[in-house]
Amino acid sequence: MAKVVIRNRDGRGYLADPIHSRLMRNIVRVLIILAATPVFLLFVYLIPFVHPVSTLMLKDLVTLNGYDRRWMPIEEMSPVLVNSVMMSEDGQFCSHTGIDWRQLNAVITDAVDGERVRGASTITMQTVKNLFLWNGRSFIRKAIELPLAVAADLILPKWRIMEIYLNIAEWGPGIYGAEAAAQHHFGRSASQLTARQAAYLAVTLPNPILRNPAKPSRAMQRVARVVEARARQAGAYVGCLQ
Repeated sequence: MAKVVIRNRDGRGYLADPIHSRLMRNIVRVLIILAATPVFLLFVYLIPFVHPVSTLMLKDLVTLNGYDRRWMPIEEMSPVLVNSVMMSEDGQFCSHTGIDWRQLNAVITDAVDGERVRGASTITMQTVKNLFLWNGRSFIRKAIELPLAVAADLILPKWRIMEIYLNIAEWGPGIYGAEAAAQHHFGRSASQLTARQAAYLAVTLPNPILRNPAKPSRAMQRVARVVEARARQAGAYVGCLQ
């Protein structure tokens, strides 16, 4: 194999390993493709008739478990469901740019002080996580999730982010999206949910494997009453979806 000599400005030369150089170029290309693919897909998801799937849904397909997801446009969903999910998961959804920096800073401060760390994920962050990443606590995942959330907020309108989230969120093993969840847990469409049923679905989202909106625990009932009241008074908080 021919050796390549690269000379510096002072005339000194050193041997370049062509295999090593080729490997590094290929690694850089792969990294660029991995970074560009989610951004490209976000532009594709601008198209209303495109119905994205989550990484969990893909996992269920690969493992032959299957899943139930019935896409429903956001304008056909019960407004109390949309309002309940927003007020429960991300009350500042309409005002932030994908990341609630004030909440995130508070979480970081608590972590530094050794206090119990609470969640700081916005609906936008949860959406990109569900679309492109994996579950579980991980600083690596969070580091990827933050710029993706900013990109999603720049590319997609707020209503589309919420629509995608409500159609890919997990509401139980193999149950994805508001329509499948409403049918599975309450035997009715997501367009016909009562305010209390919508609140139960909203408070299920943080832990859909252990929480059952059709059989809410006392703690779930207590939180659901608060969410229901907030959803009733949402007003300008949900203005970006109207």
